[in-house]
Amino acid sequence: MRLFAVLAALCLLLSTLAPARAAEPIKLGAVLSVTGPASFLGEPEKNTLLLLQDQINAAGGILGRPLELVIYDDETDVNKCVLAVDKLLKKDRVVAVIGPTVSGNTLAVMNKFPAAKVPLVSCAAAEKIVQPVNPWVFKTPQSDRQAVARILEHLRQAGLSKVAILTVSDGFGQAGRAVLAEMLPAEGFTLVADEIYGPKDTDMTPQLTKIKGLAPDAIVCWGTNPGPAVIARNRVQLGMDTPLYMSHGVASGKFIELAGEAAEGLLLPAGRMIAVDQIEDGNAQKDVLTAYVADYTARFSVAPSTFGGYAYDALALIKAAIETSGSAEPQAIRDALEATTGFVGATGVFNFSPEDHNGLDPTSFVMVAIENGGWKVLR
Repeated sequence: MRLFAVLAALCLLLSTLAPARAAEPIKLGAVLSVTGPASFLGEPEKNTLLLLQDQINAAGGILGRPLELVIYDDETDVNKCVLAVDKLLKKDRVVAVIGPTVSGNTLAVMNKFPAAKVPLVSCAAAEKIVQPVNPWVFKTPQSDRQAVARILEHLRQAGLSKVAILTVSDGFGQAGRAVLAEMLPAEGFTLVADEIYGPKDTDMTPQLTKIKGLAPDAIVCWGTNPGPAVIARNRVQLGMDTPLYMSHGVASGKFIELAGEAAEGLLLPAGRMIAVDQIEDGNAQKDVLTAYVADYTARFSVAPSTFGGYAYDALALIKAAIETSGSAEPQAIRDALEATTGFVGATGVFNFSPEDHNGLDPTSFVMVAIENGGWKVLR
């Protein structure tokens, strides 16, 4: 009788533990530049993840389990980013990681993920993040090559052939510079100047003065705030009317705020989120973007930026991968991510494959001009 009683108690204990185990959270990590120079990128990313976490859990979680996000701020510092990633992988034991925010930090940590066998979905743009393909690394922003392709298409339509480039010396700028230097001559354009500035420089007059003397048809600047805003102001101060194209790295209201009136007339490729009210009916992204922008604005009293959309896609893709595979194990998430096709996100329609861990094409961009302190989509 005593043995029977012990077995009965054990069965009762297991039956009470089973529901608790089923409700164990799915723990995802994120390392973002919430503060520091890239905070205008990282803050909307963090806000977006918190918004989605609450929405997902309110809807019953993922596979019936609550979502738990562990978010660290790398302060836009590469060393702090490395430490945060180590903590996520070794201490927090997360099943996937979102971020980092900037390309340099992503390039510094991405090789940790094959060893840990945990998937990373970066929110940074540099093509080097996914070329060559790292089996455990994906990214949601469009690649530099796609942005350059849209700029060259616009240059060609405008009949502009002599181009000067002005790039920042950080990871994002170096990656963009390499693609520009490759694609401009390959597409029949003449590269007349190749100038560089530092991420902390506050006056780019010397580079622009040199470019002015070479009389290009257009200038392409590749960087993120605040440098491009300084360049926009310096261009006006020098009385230059040469068309100035920016990269998708400035596609936020913060850039217009920093550049002020000097931003007027500037051109850049950007995701459709930048002008939700101008998305054409029937576009696959319209419903996703409309709902995201409305929910974010209601919670944070400000509209999200393109960069928040990168985090939106990273978490939404991981959630879909877990649901598709029916597992929250890192290997299953990685495999399902790589097999994802036709996924409509905030940035574009993703079609991953073993050869493509970005999954986007140039159609995920629209060309916009800055007019009257806002964005105008060019048709």
